[in-house]
Amino acid sequence: MNKIQDAFANGKAFIPFITCGDPSLEITEQLVYAMEKVGADLIELGIPFSDPTAEGPVIQEANNRALFGGVTTDKIFDMVRDIRKNTQIPMVFMTYANVVFSYGIERFVKNAAEVGMNGIILPDVPFEEKEEFAVTCRKYGLDLISLIAPTSHERIAKIASAAEGFIYCVSSLGVTGVRSEITTDIGEMVRLVRENSRIPCAIGFGISTPEQAVKMAKEADGVIVGSAIVKLCKEYGTDCVPKVAEYVKSMKDAITDL
Repeated sequence: MNKIQDAFANGKAFIPFITCGDPSLEITEQLVYAMEKVGADLIELGIPFSDPTAEGPVIQEANNRALFGGVTTDKIFDMVRDIRKNTQIPMVFMTYANVVFSYGIERFVKNAAEVGMNGIILPDVPFEEKEEFAVTCRKYGLDLISLIAPTSHERIAKIASAAEGFIYCVSSLGVTGVRSEITTDIGEMVRLVRENSRIPCAIGFGISTPEQAVKMAKEADGVIVGSAIVKLCKEYGTDCVPKVAEYVKSMKDAITDL
């Protein structure tokens, strides 16, 4: 079993997302440890980008704050190297094709693997164009995580059968962000995935309350939460670690016995 799939080995997985460097890289590192301690199973680290097309205003603003604060991809690699001295929790990068292109695909993937990352999510790379990244990821043993959107119907089977690590099921159309309700037929989406793949699927986009987490976790193998956590980072700044830990614990506890 690979490292990412380990995250799904003990029941429903809770997967938090944070933007690296918001409010600082030091706090980002502390957040990783705190979230693992309260039950996070896999952590998504967002590499900030100036034009994150899949993100709503909450994560866009976090990207801007991090970039304004001087965060670079190299500084993030250094932070991950430090994190790996203290924990082996599965971690994946979430970023955009441009970030990887401008850094150099080979150089980016090689460095990510060397510092101890387990996978990469590139939400703006369509399935049909993923091979130029996937071939390098395979070379260095990183999983390139596939996203499946509610609009993917006839493509779900194709994407799922070629997926690795876990499948990121997007719960709603549009950008990331907190939603009062999620209306997509998640069950049908997950059923199509499971018919075509044996790897775990986790649902993200719009999940912010324990009730929503329970509803989604009943359908899938895990839930992904970003905006609600990033909001806490903005609200509490350098004091956000205990607040985020408390929130992550409440979400993980909600899905633990499903």
